[in-house]
Amino acid sequence: MAKMQENWRDIIADRLRERNKNESARFADIIHYNNRLFDTAAKLRQENLDLKIDRKIRDSVNVSGAGGGGGTTFGTDVATITNAQIQSLEKKVLAQQEELTDLHKRKGEHSQMVITLNQKLTELQRLLAEKERALADQTALCASLKEELDEMKASHVTIKDESLASQLRANTAEDKLRAVQDENTKLLNLLMEYKSRDAEIMNKENDKFVKEKKARIESELERAIRDIPGPSSIGADLDRFDVDGLPEGVEFKFDAHDGEVNAVRWSPIERIVATGGADRKVKLWDVGKGVCEQRGVLVGSNQGINSVEFDTTGSMILAASNDSASRMWSVVDHRLRHTLTGHSGKVLAAKFLGSAFLVTGSHDRTLKIWDLKNRSCTETKFAGSSCNDLVTTDSFSFISGHVDKKIRFWDVRTADCTANDIPLQGKITSLDLSKDGKFLLSCVRDDTINLLDLRQNRIVRTFRNDNFKVGCDWSRVAFSPSSSRIAAGSADGSVYIWNINGPLETVLKDPNGSGAAVTAVSWHPFSSTLASVDRAKKCTIWSNA
Repeated sequence: MAKMQENWRDIIADRLRERNKNESARFADIIHYNNRLFDTAAKLRQENLDLKIDRKIRDSVNVSGAGGGGGTTFGTDVATITNAQIQSLEKKVLAQQEELTDLHKRKGEHSQMVITLNQKLTELQRLLAEKERALADQTALCASLKEELDEMKASHVTIKDESLASQLRANTAEDKLRAVQDENTKLLNLLMEYKSRDAEIMNKENDKFVKEKKARIESELERAIRDIPGPSSIGADLDRFDVDGLPEGVEFKFDAHDGEVNAVRWSPIERIVATGGADRKVKLWDVGKGVCEQRGVLVGSNQGINSVEFDTTGSMILAASNDSASRMWSVVDHRLRHTLTGHSGKVLAAKFLGSAFLVTGSHDRTLKIWDLKNRSCTETKFAGSSCNDLVTTDSFSFISGHVDKKIRFWDVRTADCTANDIPLQGKITSLDLSKDGKFLLSCVRDDTINLLDLRQNRIVRTFRNDNFKVGCDWSRVAFSPSSSRIAAGSADGSVYIWNINGPLETVLKDPNGSGAAVTAVSWHPFSSTLASVDRAKKCTIWSNA
């Protein structure tokens, strides 16, 4: 490195000498003429001195001639010659003076030029020094960069080796992953086999349960024949079907699921309540005898249940699940009849559409129409927003409530919405239709419940209360059997009941309750009994008994 620096310096010194030589050559003539000017000036001074001497001699001769008489002729000749020489010399002196003046002028110019050139030379020397310092800095920087380059080359080699090692580890990990996937596939197949066996065992147990139930019903019928109730007992039973009554308190309360309970629905023909929870199960509860008795557990879902729905005959039950599927069971034997998959997001609502079809709404912003006979999707409608709930008006039409704060109307015979959307002030959590099909109830996330007249497609009444808060995005509200009241669960564990004409009639509150948010309510179709479920795993039966 030191040798390279000396070579650089020698090259720069040679180049500077060459440049100095080239620039000095331009002024060689000026220097030469300046030297000649000095020589000529010296010569003229010498001649001027000689002339002064000659003049003094001439003056002395003239004086001597005037003093003596002899030699007049010679003096005259000498004077003539001397005058001619004097005139010649005066002309020569004049010319020399002019040349001297010109030379002095040129000397001044050349002196100024020399000063300017010296200044330029000084500036160039300064620049040269700066360039040399910059060159030294750049040389040092180049040396450091070379050292860094060598270090980076070494690091590159190290990183390349590490990359090869990482690639080898990745290949090994991929091999292990494939082995784990193969093992997972085997375990999954084994799990499916075990599930099929469990399903067979469950079906056998259900068959056994059906047989026992049938035998129990036969024995109860025999006892009923022997013990015909009198008029007083018939009147007591009829009192339980007081459609226009108002629930007053808790009849009984029980643990329904192992997690949050998201859905509740009464059977249309019996005093049986169906509940769906986060524990992936649908459970049937017999509450007709004043106590809670579990009638069956419907399994098959892989994630939590969001909604449950009976068909009009009460023989089938439909549930929507978070595993992007809907399932249908038969109520009598608890068998899983259909599993409908096709949505790409969790299914939040599922309703029967007549006797041969059903409709589902999903978080994937689509609605699907399913043919129960073929177990296939016949049509997909793109709503553009997540659907939280559905109601069906007849075998061809249904209404959906969405997260984008809109209610949409659909007909299976057309591709798009059949009427204008109805915008609300918040996300719609649930819908319910009055028995006469003229009014629609919608629960909104802004803690209001809106009553819509479907004949005018507008909101005719809004229900709200300062203490009423919607507890979740899927909170369900319901009309009473006579459509004269509405019920809704609140975030504080209360159930609010409004008259359809506007005033709040009562607030049902369990004094011993946990205060967990009520997620869904459902009226019994033939009485004033009300069922509610909450996030504390409870199902509460409210009545006026």
